[in-house]
Amino acid sequence: MPPRWWLQWARQFANGRQLSASLGLTPRQHSSGGKERLLGISKRGDAYLRSLLVYGARAMLRTARGKEDRLSRWACQLAERSHPNVACVALANKTARMAWAMLRNGTDYRPDLAAA
Repeated sequence: MPPRWWLQWARQFANGRQLSASLGLTPRQHSSGGKERLLGISKRGDAYLRSLLVYGARAMLRTARGKEDRLSRWACQLAERSHPNVACVALANKTARMAWAMLRNGTDYRPDLAAA
């Protein structure tokens, strides 16, 4: 069971997207007049935690080719159709959202739900 302050930290966000945005893992919006434009990641928030998530995602992408779980297949497909750095940040974003869901619900990691 994670420490109590982790649970309180996870509860301050309404959803995983808010957590990702606070870490700087979601695209920054430059929108006007109903035309939505999303540019690169915003790089606001906790730079150290964001870098740990990105480094972890980069390591996972390097070893995902030989694995058959859903998350590894999703990551490999994403890396094939986009730039490796984009796939790395997308995987870090997904990892942060999964961590939020596990902390918020008090559950353990379930690989069968990872890429759903």
